[in-house]
Amino acid sequence: MPKLILIRHGQSQWNLENRFTGWWDVDVTEKGAAEAKAAGALMKEKGIHPAIGFTSVQTRAIKTMNIALEEMGMLWLPVTKNWQLNERHYGGLTGLDKQQTRDKHGDEQVHIWRRSFDVPPPPMEEGSPFEMANDPRYAGIKVPRAESLKDTIERVLPYWESAIVPELKAGKDVLISAHGNSLRALVKHLSGISDEDITGLEIPTGQPIVYDMAGDLAPGERYYLADS
Repeated sequence: MPKLILIRHGQSQWNLENRFTGWWDVDVTEKGAAEAKAAGALMKEKGIHPAIGFTSVQTRAIKTMNIALEEMGMLWLPVTKNWQLNERHYGGLTGLDKQQTRDKHGDEQVHIWRRSFDVPPPPMEEGSPFEMANDPRYAGIKVPRAESLKDTIERVLPYWESAIVPELKAGKDVLISAHGNSLRALVKHLSGISDEDITGLEIPTGQPIVYDMAGDLAPGERYYLADS
């Protein structure tokens, strides 16, 4: 029975500053690094031994994976990085202070941008200082101008099916270090959560979530490793 372990990256600098981050590349804070280390210690304590790992191409997810694996004595683990596991692209909201954005546009509008299933935020303007189209990690990729949660799901699930499911079918335990919205996409799919209910799901930073996968890869109930 293979296990799927999901970790949202440890606290990032823009989590701390309460700014919309999306595809912009920010590092983890000292607290975020400590969360990743604690996640690794917990997995080691609970006897979790992944055979392969997957992350986005964003520093905060990669750092979280590496710090956790170092704590487990498993830095040698093969890890694949792919942009399809990136955080949702927050478009024109990228870099903005969340409270200032509420003050300007109103709580209701910001709630729709943040928590609706299929309404994206305003698109990123051409020439934005947070433009990622010329970043070499996205060479050959059409970087979105903004994404809804639905858009994020539509890029995450094909990668899940093509790259991650075969590893689970081979009986391997899989560790994924990613982001609040890319992990919500997976949890929605695996747990059969409705479009309406997924908007209320919060995934905390640095807390491993586990699915015990049956032989046919039907997922069991998800649980936090700390509660097992």
